[in-house]
Amino acid sequence: MRRSIAWSKTLTFFEDDWHEGNVPIMGPRTHGAWLGTSVFDGARAFEGVTPDLDLHCARVNVSAKAMCLKPIVSQDAWMALVREGLKRFDRDAELYIRPMYWAEAGAPGGVRPDPESTNWCLTIYAAPFPKPAGTAITLSQYRRPTRECAPVEAKAGCLYPNNARALIEARERGFDNCLMCDMLGNVAELGTANIFMAKDGVVFTPEANGTYLAGITRKRVIALLREVGCTVVETTLRYSDFENADEIFSTGNYTKVSPITRIDARPLQPGPFYRKARELYWKFAHSSLAYA
Repeated sequence: MRRSIAWSKTLTFFEDDWHEGNVPIMGPRTHGAWLGTSVFDGARAFEGVTPDLDLHCARVNVSAKAMCLKPIVSQDAWMALVREGLKRFDRDAELYIRPMYWAEAGAPGGVRPDPESTNWCLTIYAAPFPKPAGTAITLSQYRRPTRECAPVEAKAGCLYPNNARALIEARERGFDNCLMCDMLGNVAELGTANIFMAKDGVVFTPEANGTYLAGITRKRVIALLREVGCTVVETTLRYSDFENADEIFSTGNYTKVSPITRIDARPLQPGPFYRKARELYWKFAHSSLAYA
């Protein structure tokens, strides 16, 4: 018997209607469940706003093409469905918005997905923001793959088990998250978010080298900091750079902007660049520019 799970309030648009709860959408022969051909994106609704929703809805279609699926829902249609779904929640609810595509069937032989079988759904569910109390990080032994090894140009479900085992191993050692390197040993990202550090008044973040998803929130925070005169450098960074940083913070859709308060045994304080990035992002999220 399956373990009963108490899901938060969840609505899913699937097969032309809204459904409550964790709707069964795949069977044992569904290609996406069996062979991992699923892609998704994640946007946020909070305090009555949905910043960069258009970019998230556009990116899931880009991910579909990268996974050899057929993006059969237009960006505008995704956005219209999101707006319809949000009306079914309280205006100030903290929500996760997740459009998805997957292959129902494979081409002859089974392994290749049949793009004509592409299916989709939109799920919106209650997901309160974690409080920015601080995160302890370490270095993971696991690496981010290259394009030759995995569909890294997509936000693909099959990429996440490797991050999950990195997080599990880090938690077993007493940390909340971990820095993951690319195959050359350069820092790429955290297990769940993009990473920034500051040293001597300059903000640094790993350059987008194709081994990890350079996120929409990451790009937004870089632009916001530069607009107010902060120097932000996208470059190659080693773990030792983070060990010696003045401050470290992360960006990602789920928590937006969060401080790192420990790296290995070294404590850190939430710094001025973190505070500025979070302040600027929240101001942006409530501005008309977030919906241009």
